[in-house]
Amino acid sequence: MAKINILWVDDEIDILKPHIIFLEKKGYQVDTCNNGADAVELCETISFDIVFLDEHMPGLSGLETLNKIKSNKPNVPVVMITKSEEEFIMEEAIGNKIADYLIKPVNPNQILLSLKKNLDHTRLISEKTTSNYQQEFRNISMDLNNVNSYEEWIDVYKKLIYWELELEHINEPAMVEILESQKKEANSLFFKFIKNNYSDWINNNNAPLLSNTIFKNSILPEIEKSKGTFLVVIDNLRYDQFNILEKTITKFYKKQIEYSYFSILPTATQYARNAFFSGLMPLEMEQKLPKYWKNDTDEGGKNLFEEEFLMEHLKRLKKSLKVGFFKITNLKAGKQLVENFNSIKENDLTVLVYNFVDMLSHAKTEMEVIKELANDDKAYRSLTNSWFLNSPLLEMIQKAQTLRLKLIITTDHGTINAKIPSKVIGDKNISSNLRYKTGRSLTYEEKEVFAVKNPKDIQLPSIALNSSFIFAKEDYFFAYPNNYNHFVNYYKDTFQHGGISLEEMIIPCAIFVPK
Repeated sequence: MAKINILWVDDEIDILKPHIIFLEKKGYQVDTCNNGADAVELCETISFDIVFLDEHMPGLSGLETLNKIKSNKPNVPVVMITKSEEEFIMEEAIGNKIADYLIKPVNPNQILLSLKKNLDHTRLISEKTTSNYQQEFRNISMDLNNVNSYEEWIDVYKKLIYWELELEHINEPAMVEILESQKKEANSLFFKFIKNNYSDWINNNNAPLLSNTIFKNSILPEIEKSKGTFLVVIDNLRYDQFNILEKTITKFYKKQIEYSYFSILPTATQYARNAFFSGLMPLEMEQKLPKYWKNDTDEGGKNLFEEEFLMEHLKRLKKSLKVGFFKITNLKAGKQLVENFNSIKENDLTVLVYNFVDMLSHAKTEMEVIKELANDDKAYRSLTNSWFLNSPLLEMIQKAQTLRLKLIITTDHGTINAKIPSKVIGDKNISSNLRYKTGRSLTYEEKEVFAVKNPKDIQLPSIALNSSFIFAKEDYFFAYPNNYNHFVNYYKDTFQHGGISLEEMIIPCAIFVPK
């Protein structure tokens, strides 16, 4: 292995000879110079792995030398060493992206620690992360054997997400494969849990927060606590994606509370999001507000009346709030709302439904370029984050902070990367979703679905006499026997929703207050 090459710049370099001998005995190659001008020249001709730079030198100061080195070699780590503890020097150095900041007198072990932190950082983190996950793997496996409540499933899922996000930063394919197998096992057990408990939940027996109860029980009390709330519903947002976006949101907001709640079945927009706004299950919507509800086989958009559902909900709760409601489905509409954002400041509640993530998942099915960019969960997260960092939504969140609005971020359901086809047959009126089906005369693989013969048992409407619902388990998706191979090849490894998985059902609702 090639030696690590260090440049140490200090006008009193001779005094540091013991430190340099210590590093050379540890196997490092150390070049030295006693002024900034020589340091800049050396950096132009030699590729150093790291530079230790004294701040206080005659001629070019440490900060001036830092600027010149960084302009030529922006990626070389520079460790600033100084006698001064003045805050403005620290701020200047940090602003110029130093790798570390040490106060004189430094001892050899401080230097060694800084080297390891900056040069062995990736290897050390990889080794520690791998070791920690190997230990946690056993704990999660034991949890999976004993989990028996929705609270425990939320905990298990969050642990799996945590390790998924940790492992994506290291190059350990074997560990990622182990985690994927553990997620698969978890989803298999979760499917059985939902199959055994969902009907009881819907009939109000020990139910968690669900799509139709989260607004009344958790969101409305937060709206009433303070003047001005900005409620953002990002369609189709999984917990792992939310965790990535949260890192940016917390630059402007402090998270106060986080609720984990369960999407109703089907985990599809027309069911889950309408239930979120209306506070009703789909069967109740069909019965009480038929002019707003549409079934799968009805013509027309299925989510055209979310604002009306919300206003009916507030009326039913006898809540008089000044509400603004916006739905963003394209960049132009997003930019327009950014420009007019200050007009919402007098609202008690401003609701924003943002459809980008849902469009992204559907685009992955339709566009080869998106299939290349989001070919797995890691890439899907990355693409979502890239969109968010450059989106009008982030600008709105910044403006909301300026207006001192409370921020609530949530979603209607998640999504899963569908991998395994499951054959289904039905009449011509069968619904089109790949993760659930409703219709008459459904034929299917019983082990691969949660079948509900009577939709009313779980508060779902029937599209016709004797129609039933089936929900795909884990990462399965439904395919028709006709043109089977073409259909399977087209939809395999695409992100779908509507069925039963941890990714689709367990979703976040976070309350933030402005910093």
